[in-house]
Parts: sequence; structure tokens; C-alpha cells
Amino acid sequence: MMWPLFIAALTMLLLTALCLFWPRRSAQLPLQTPAQLFEERLQLLALARDAGELAEQDFDSAAQELKSQFLLQQHNLVQQDNRARWPLPALLLALVAIVVSGVYALNGHYRQLQDWQQAQQNLQQYGERALLNQGEPLSEQEVELFALALRTRLANEGDDAVAWMLLGRIRMSQGAVEQAIDAFERALQLTPERSPLLLSYAQALILLGDDNSLARAGRAVARVLSREAQNSDALSLMALIAYEKGDMAEAITAWQMLLKQLPAEDPRYAAVQQRLAELGAAEPVAGRQIKVNLYVAPQLQQANPDASLFLFARAVGGAALPLAVQRIPLPQGEVQLVLTEQMAMQSGWSLANADQVEVVARMSLSGTVEQRPGDIQTVSDVLSFGGDALSITLKLEP
Repeated sequence: MMWPLFIAALTMLLLTALCLFWPRRSAQLPLQTPAQLFEERLQLLALARDAGELAEQDFDSAAQELKSQFLLQQHNLVQQDNRARWPLPALLLALVAIVVSGVYALNGHYRQLQDWQQAQQNLQQYGERALLNQGEPLSEQEVELFALALRTRLANEGDDAVAWMLLGRIRMSQGAVEQAIDAFERALQLTPERSPLLLSYAQALILLGDDNSLARAGRAVARVLSREAQNSDALSLMALIAYEKGDMAEAITAWQMLLKQLPAEDPRYAAVQQRLAELGAAEPVAGRQIKVNLYVAPQLQQANPDASLFLFARAVGGAALPLAVQRIPLPQGEVQLVLTEQMAMQSGWSLANADQVEVVARMSLSGTVEQRPGDIQTVSDVLSFGGDALSITLKLEP
């Protein structure tokens, strides 16, 4: 809440007012006060009376007049003093309040304080949206507020492995790799054998790319594989680490193991195939296959960075259901892809069931195989299987 801040500001303002309005004596006193002057003049009148220079009746009249003047003078001095005492301190107090308010409005941290309070209040909601995909994805500002709330929780409640892991993932998504690694290491001190945490830690280390970081990433992934030998994420990271280190034999072995585990419709399947093909280690595939050399105009990917590429074969004159299909993020430039019998969408309806086919390469904005407005595609000529393998070239352009 903002109340502590308001109370502190009000207290300081009251103290300032007290200092300004507290009554104080003048540093310099006049030589004679009005009372002393009155007494002196009264004595002169008395001397004149005693010397016979002034009659008794005239003395009484003059003394009364002198007293009236004295009282009037005292009254005027009091009013003048009251008028002169209050305006200047009041003006100074108003000026102090205006200056302080202006400086705080320009340079104060009340907005950050409000953000901090909002982050604490919405911590659970941010967690559900980030981890459980409930509701809309977090915006950049909400991600930063989520990180702020996690830091506050860690400061108030002590170390928490889940909070450190989430903070690490946030920092990695923001490109703050070293901060992410520090957060993951804090989490690993509390739960050293948690597989998702070890894999996230390895991903962050791979981003650094130096030999020491790659070695540490390899040890983290090896700890996962020692307990979960078929973990596809760990195999993928192990292959990537070996590739970055230049150990192509180990990279090929890891990718081949991963390829055997992935279903053909998995988006990673085509990427692993392509990696193995680049390294000259693509495994022979049983049955019919179509090798496609595809060129995707770079401007398509640049204008649609979130689009997908669907490459599929369909029977000529047969059912509309594709015989084989691959889906990958929309690439740019030249890419080599393969459609095989193992990539069928439905059992019993594959490349083995049609002698004449056509191949379609489609940029999908919606991420679904059905064509929608705005999608761009190219279709091959009718192809006839004379053997088990076909090879074609396609271009996908605006």
C-alpha cells in the first residue's frame, strides 16, 4: 500500500510547519521599549507638575492622553506583528510542499512501488498463465513483473527451488543468460536431481558457447540420461552439445537415437533428418519416399516469422487426406526435405497406396494443414512412382 509513504510525507510537512511557525524572540532588541518611553514621559510630566510649571488638572489630562497613546500604540504593534508573522512562513511552507511534490513526481519511485505491489498481488495469476497456459500469454511488462514478484518472494521467504527455476527461465527468455545460469545454480543447490531444471541449466550454458560452459552443459545432460536414457529433450541437447564441440560422431549417434523415438508428425523429426543428411548420416528409409529440394523466398519468412511450412503428398484422383506430411517452422532459402511412408496421417493410407501423387508446399499462417485465407502454396506436377524414390524441386514465393 501507499499509505506508509503518504504518512511519512505528511509527518515531514508537519515538522517543517512547526519549524517555520514556532514563536521566536528577535535577535536584536530596541534601545527603549514603548513601556520605557511611556514611563519616561510620565516622569517628565510629574517633574513639570512638581516644579509648578504644570497645573494638577493639566497634569491629569496630559497623563491620560499619554496613557491613551501608549495603549493605542501597543494595540497597533500587536496587530502589525500578527500580520507580519504568518504570511512569510505560510508562503515558505507552500513553496516547500510544491517543490517536494514536483521533484518526487519527476524523480520519485512511486510507479515502481505500484508495480511491485501489483506484482505481489498477481504472482499466482502470472504463474498459472506462464506455466499452465491459462489465459493469454504474458506480455513483456508482465514477464518483468513476474520476475519482480519472484525476487520479492525469495527475499521474504528464503530460497525456493521452483521460484529460482522460474526466475532463471524468465532471464533466459530475456537474453540475460548469466543471470539465468546463476538462478538455475541456486535452484540446483536445493534440488540437484530435477530433470527439467538440469535441462534448462544446460540450455543456458549452451548459449554461452565456450568450452567450459559446453562441458558443464554436457555433465548436466548426462545426469538426466543416467536416469532417463530415453529422454528426448536430453538426447537433443546432447547431440547439440557434441555438434558445438565438433564431435560429429557423438552428435550423429545422439540424433539417430532421437530420431527413432520421435513420431513422424513431430516438428523435430524433419529437423533431425535434415541435420543427419547434412552430416551424411541419414539412415535409409524403407518403402517409398519423395525427396524435395524446396526454395522458400526469404521475404516470406521475414514477413511471417511465426508461420509454418506444411509439406505433404496427396493422391491424384483419390481421397483428400494427405499420404505423407511434414510440418516445420517456415524456413528461408533452400532446404532439403523427405516425405516417407512413415509420415502417414492415417494407418493404411500412405505413399504405398497411390501410384500417382502431387506434392504441395504450403505456408500456413494459422498452423493448421487446412488452407486458410493468406496462405501461400505451390503444387508439383503429377508424379508417378516408377520405383521407391522420387526427387523434385519446388519454389515457394509470394
